[in-house]
Amino acid sequence: MSAPTSAIESVLVENRVFPPSDAIVKAARVSGMAGYEALCAEAEKDFEGFWARQAQGNLQWTKPFTRTLDESNAPFFQWFADGELNASANCLDRHIGTATENKTAIIFEADDGTVTKITYKELLARVSQFANALKAHGVAKGDRVLIYMPMTIEGVIAMQACARIGATHSVVFGGFSAKAVHERIIDAGAVAVLTANYQMRGGKELPLKAIIDEALAMGGCDTIRNVFVYQRTATACNMVAGRDKTFAEALAGQSTECAPVAVGAEHPLFILYTSGSTGKPKGVQHSTGGYLLWAKMTMDWTFDLRSDDVFWCTADIGWITGHTYVAYGPLAAGATQIIFEGIPTFPNAGRFWQMIERHKCTIFYTAPTAIRSLIKAAEADETVHPARSDLSSLRILGSVGEPINPEAWMWYHKNVGGERCPIVDTFWQTETGGHVITPLPGATPLVPGSCTLPLPGITAAIVDEMGNDVPNGAGGILVIKRPWPSMIRTIWNDPERFKKSYFPEELKGYYLAGDGAVRSADRGYFRITGRIDDVLNVSGHRMGTMEIESALVSKTDLVAEAAVVGRPDDVTGEAICAFVVLKRSRPTGEEAKQIANELRNWVAKEIGPIAKPKDIRFGDNLPKTRSGKIMRRLLRSIAKGEAITQDTSTLENPAILDQLAQTN
Repeated sequence: MSAPTSAIESVLVENRVFPPSDAIVKAARVSGMAGYEALCAEAEKDFEGFWARQAQGNLQWTKPFTRTLDESNAPFFQWFADGELNASANCLDRHIGTATENKTAIIFEADDGTVTKITYKELLARVSQFANALKAHGVAKGDRVLIYMPMTIEGVIAMQACARIGATHSVVFGGFSAKAVHERIIDAGAVAVLTANYQMRGGKELPLKAIIDEALAMGGCDTIRNVFVYQRTATACNMVAGRDKTFAEALAGQSTECAPVAVGAEHPLFILYTSGSTGKPKGVQHSTGGYLLWAKMTMDWTFDLRSDDVFWCTADIGWITGHTYVAYGPLAAGATQIIFEGIPTFPNAGRFWQMIERHKCTIFYTAPTAIRSLIKAAEADETVHPARSDLSSLRILGSVGEPINPEAWMWYHKNVGGERCPIVDTFWQTETGGHVITPLPGATPLVPGSCTLPLPGITAAIVDEMGNDVPNGAGGILVIKRPWPSMIRTIWNDPERFKKSYFPEELKGYYLAGDGAVRSADRGYFRITGRIDDVLNVSGHRMGTMEIESALVSKTDLVAEAAVVGRPDDVTGEAICAFVVLKRSRPTGEEAKQIANELRNWVAKEIGPIAKPKDIRFGDNLPKTRSGKIMRRLLRSIAKGEAITQDTSTLENPAILDQLAQTN
């Protein structure tokens, strides 16, 4: 852990409140605050009984469990450990013989706009056929399989097929470098790779198989026996005789029926390496039973899922959001979902809104970075504004990936939701498996920029550096005090790192989220103030970077997006460095200095002089991965004037780094 954080100052004030309408409350699964509080009371009164009832009611077990929670080897908690089930069966087989079997499971829209639909019955047949192909090539229960696939139906099939035979999958985002793939193959000890010749993004063919070849050529990947290649495009790729097969070749002659393999509830469903990790890859290991339970429950609770919903989570399957809210949760809940291959700005920045209209999407779940970039696009070109599309089908909006600043929240609420759709601002992590703090659309009064309250059964709290609770209104460290079913089980092959990273001794055995947070004095709502490592200490004042970013972005006539980091300073200890994208062309020279001073004065007015950025740098964009994550480690290096030595192969816009190195 970093320096003590008990004195983090909260400087962002938000007084706007948006209660759910009476109609939404009346129709919701969790109806009103009384419904939410009743679930919380049930979990508090009988913690293990609450979770046991949820597991029995939401999942189908081939062998019922007799023990709910085993805390004897904390923090290596076990849930439902003597029970057995299969994740794929709980996503697909459970719907056969019901009305859901002929329901559309996936609406796939390709980069070029081509639309393909597949029913639950058809999806089961294809998953089973692929599972048989894996078995025919020696992949068995307990083996690890690396998946490096585009955002297609085949990517979901690959994940489900692994789960069906009890193989543990490790999905790597299709923008990662050969070095990153190589490290993950070795760490996981993968026996097979599932990939594609190319992926389509923004009208361009981007190689995948060539990157796999490069990774395998680095050596040390002796565990790999087979590479299966989905031919996404007609362009040929290198194929190694004896090792590589196309999906079509592997599937030839395979039956479309495959009995699911029962595994213990604690069997590793997947290993997911956290993005931006440095040094040895950190493989977050999730169980089958507890993880799948929470994926299903949060689909029902957070998104208030109905049988006629069309759900769209825009995340890639290479991230945890794409695991829980694309590959598993929607299917376990029997939902119809949209899967999109492309990017939100191709062929124009109205693509998301046009797709919502085209597919009559009812629940839309995306990232603040996407929202902010689309705000900028809409204000520059009215033809791609959400108002140009019919968004009347929407009933719930969601935000995921990082805190959403209040002004972006308001734009989303007004221009996408028509001031009628609740926004579920979800806080969670790769390690939590699913949402842990989030509004419920038919229960929680909404406050822009706040993820509001923990879900029932999640004992979130804010503590000081010794694990003591801090009062509402004071900032501190976000922890979860009791285990929950979908929590990380360990770091693959590194249990000591797991204990040190997430359960430090000084925090009384609590789970350390790694984020700073504050609870409002009036409602007790949580607001995330940024990673603990992103807390700045300026002249003895400790401030979260997110609040300074929000202040900058609240100057809505000028700023589209901002990211704030710290750099060492001889006078103040740390100096605030802001990287800013304007709603106009990037300024240079004297104009850049004038705008920088205007923004410094704005921050001083919004927060106070202590929060004025010492450095302000302008770019056409911020350095982001292809999934939209801001690469803050790069910004810290730029702020310090260091040479960039980190792997930048996942960076979508490398030319931005030179722009941002210029100070004003």
